[in-house]
Amino acid sequence: MNKAELLAPAGNLEKLQMAILFGADAVYLAGKEFGLRTASDNFTFDEMKTGVSFAHERGRKVYLTMNIIPHNDDMKDAASFLEKAVETGIDAVIVSDPGMFTLVRKTSPDISIHISTQANITNTETVRFWHSLGASRVVLARELSLEEIKQIRSGVPDEMELEAFIHGAMCISYSGRCMLSNYLAGRDANKGDCAHPCRWKYYLTEEKRPGEYFPIVENERGTFIFNSKDLCMIRHIPELIESGVSSLKIEGRVKSAFYVATVVKAYREAIDAYYNEKPYVYKEEWFKEIATVSNRDFTTGFFFKKPGPDDHNYSTSSYIRNYDFVGVVRGYDHKNGLVLVEQRNRFKAGDTLEVLPPEGPVTTFTVDKMYDAEGNSISIAPHPQMEIKLPMPPLPENSILRVNKQH
Repeated sequence: MNKAELLAPAGNLEKLQMAILFGADAVYLAGKEFGLRTASDNFTFDEMKTGVSFAHERGRKVYLTMNIIPHNDDMKDAASFLEKAVETGIDAVIVSDPGMFTLVRKTSPDISIHISTQANITNTETVRFWHSLGASRVVLARELSLEEIKQIRSGVPDEMELEAFIHGAMCISYSGRCMLSNYLAGRDANKGDCAHPCRWKYYLTEEKRPGEYFPIVENERGTFIFNSKDLCMIRHIPELIESGVSSLKIEGRVKSAFYVATVVKAYREAIDAYYNEKPYVYKEEWFKEIATVSNRDFTTGFFFKKPGPDDHNYSTSSYIRNYDFVGVVRGYDHKNGLVLVEQRNRFKAGDTLEVLPPEGPVTTFTVDKMYDAEGNSISIAPHPQMEIKLPMPPLPENSILRVNKQH
């Protein structure tokens, strides 16, 4: 790959479409089984086929996750599931388990196989091992520094692709090793059902004083000692690409379409600037755009150093949410001069909305008048996904409309 790929999450069909429209080169998704995000909507085979067609028509790719750590019962239907998925036209399968790898190779010998971050790949020899078996890509563990990635790149065949997470939630556990959710909540993180106990409040107890709970720090509300800030590498695109990474991956299949569109667009612009503008100039507006979507503040993870005290949020597990996603532009009625909007959250006449288009700068406008689908004048849009008509000049189709809650 001559140009680093921007790989985005697709938790459902709408998110897939938003990811592609706002600049992703490829998306990764799961079917109704075998993926590691049971909390996302995921895809039926019909939806998968529709999504693959949407991506391929625009020259983009789709990767299917089958990266649970399976038990025997999980393997029974894996071959038939894979056969149906391959028929939809997917470009690769992501697995973590050697048994699943073998099954995929036997069932669909021509499909490309990527090795998941769940496989905990942290060294050159492991990459070589998977390459020798026929894997075309490995997703590196999040615990690697940029220097370690460079070492791996220099020690493996050129055709072996390296993928790394560059944005999104961080896990307190080492890649593919989480048992905390299973132990505390009976929900298997290695099968996609993580309860996120790393975000819970914790107190300290002393063996001989049961029932007495002490804050681990001086805070009566407890402390979120495992609560990592979110990974964000938008300020370090040159370092990422020059480390030899083939694919830059965004986490977030459970996140909203607003999240996917916003984050993908910011990274798309930064990556394109790296390749097209000499010298490359970082723009802080990219980071500011990313900060408009829900987040837990940001860290650079392990890329430059091992995370320390400043890389965790000890006061709350809640997201920072400064903006509301209120609608998507679905078209324009040229005859009557009306922008057609599919509402997502409540907004009203008098609100100032920001417009995030698939390409180009963010703009703003104030809602002067609004009408419902039947053309009746209304002052507020209270019902999710209702059709709203706004009398104004055209806006780019599929633009995101949002409200700054701080104003």
